[in-house]
Amino acid sequence: MTRQPPPWIDPLLARLGTARAEDFTRIATPSSGGRESAVLVLLAEEPGAGPDVLVLQRAATLRNHAGQPAFPGGAADPTDTDSAATALREANEEVDLDPASVTVLAELPKLWIPVSDFVVTPVLGWWNRPHPVHPREPAEVAHVARLPVAELVDPANRMRVRHPSGWIGPAFSVRGMLVWGFTAGVLATLLEMGGWARPWPRDRVMDLPPTGAAPAPSAGTDSVDEMAGPLT
Repeated sequence: MTRQPPPWIDPLLARLGTARAEDFTRIATPSSGGRESAVLVLLAEEPGAGPDVLVLQRAATLRNHAGQPAFPGGAADPTDTDSAATALREANEEVDLDPASVTVLAELPKLWIPVSDFVVTPVLGWWNRPHPVHPREPAEVAHVARLPVAELVDPANRMRVRHPSGWIGPAFSVRGMLVWGFTAGVLATLLEMGGWARPWPRDRVMDLPPTGAAPAPSAGTDSVDEMAGPLT
């Protein structure tokens, strides 16, 4: 059965109508250049349960971002008609998501990741017909999970992490996953914009283990957050 987007999404969509890249990051997105890519921020809700968001965990054997939780997504292909097409195609390839089961709600501002030179468009979607998903390529994706929003906003599950480079940014510890970096930054901002965030101890900072750690989400930091607004 196809489900219409619920009313609890409306405040987020209204806020996204005026969103700028500066709401998500202090790093300016270049006017040209960079590798175009997109990720799918997929919201869902099962009957009798609260809202959740789909997140995958990269395989521990990958050369880049090994073991790191992320939204489904990747680089644009020449055949992709827009950012939504990229995000849905990548989600299908990574976790066997049926693109027809998703209602695209909005495209967020383009965000630049200097360390990889990706220009990423987060695409917000509503999962109108949730179905089982799984890693299609275990060598690339180790695990797929639907993280409850109630657990993401639980103050006990929120912190900031310090990368060996000195970068510090928001993080979530939920369902055995430590979500940090770009994914955590986007999540933290969306939770604030939707009015779902709860106060949490901003002075809770933990070091990210250097072994196998991915590159810092941004370059040129000096022990400060690169994420703006609610992410600091």
